[in-house]
Amino acid sequence: MRTAIIEGDGIGKEVIPEAVAILDYFNETYDWGIEKVPVEVGFGKWERTGSAITDDDISLLKSCDTILFGAITTVNDPSYKSVLLRIRKELNLYANIRPILPIPGIYELLKIKDRNEADVNIIIVRENTEGLYSGIEEIGADKSTTTRVITQKASERIASFACGLAAERENRLTVVHKSNVLKSDKLFLDTCRQTAESKGIAVSDKLVDIFAYDLIMSPEKYDVVVTTNLFGDILSDLGAVLLGSIGLAPSANIGDNQAFFEPVHGSAPDIAGKGVANPIAAILSLKMMFDWMGKKREACLVNRAVAAAIHDKIVTPDLGGKYSTKEVGDFILSKVRQYDAASFCLEDPNEVLK
Repeated sequence: MRTAIIEGDGIGKEVIPEAVAILDYFNETYDWGIEKVPVEVGFGKWERTGSAITDDDISLLKSCDTILFGAITTVNDPSYKSVLLRIRKELNLYANIRPILPIPGIYELLKIKDRNEADVNIIIVRENTEGLYSGIEEIGADKSTTTRVITQKASERIASFACGLAAERENRLTVVHKSNVLKSDKLFLDTCRQTAESKGIAVSDKLVDIFAYDLIMSPEKYDVVVTTNLFGDILSDLGAVLLGSIGLAPSANIGDNQAFFEPVHGSAPDIAGKGVANPIAAILSLKMMFDWMGKKREACLVNRAVAAAIHDKIVTPDLGGKYSTKEVGDFILSKVRQYDAASFCLEDPNEVLK
């Protein structure tokens, strides 16, 4: 198996090494045979070479099974094309998966008393290849347009993916849309509804503005949510409020044969180089990669090690802590080693944190 390692820009260069250290531990301990493939893309490369990502980079990424990605700085320049959009489209990574599941103990750490962690367990499934991120644009001095593309094929594909997740959970799906104003959303809504019904999944729908309110006020009402590209982008970032910090939000971009894992946060140039960036989202993105690879035990170990960091208050300043990126990463790795040696998570993945 080949895994592309893309640190990217800003704090990506600080958080990805902490995730890679955990990957290295398992790869070396259990002889997984994962070949790490370093790939440079992003603003730094664009500044140096004039190109943020090349055809050769895309070819290299296509040769990998998984991608672990840090962050990209996007600049206000018409000639700078989105690296992420290009990778998602050219590798056909059509399903963006963003779990909203608080780490045990995070509400106590942050002194959040008006919520219950048990009420929050949502997966937002975002169609990742079209919508307002179609890339079909005309930019002018006094008028600019972006074409919003919704197709039945892509809508059915993402609905089927979301139904697969729903079938493993509570067997219910919520379609989020704005079909009362955006008539293209009627196709998305109807296709998702028909797909869910054909698969025996209980389906409901919500207008995006009402859902945004409900997501924060009544998250217990939702389980698996499927929506279009832009709505999914915004809503999943909003959902980070329920996690306690966007520095705790992981994500996956899934295709038929490849998968791409990244923290939701950006490159955060304001704190880049200071050693205070939260590595947990990157580490939980690695956990999602382990899940995709079928390495459920290792994913459990990582999850529990992260929970231990929250429990012991070994956290970065965004969570009120005093520890550096590396100190948090080192602590989590030490817990992974400890739990692995003790066969923690081997028999009962829900065992009380030790």
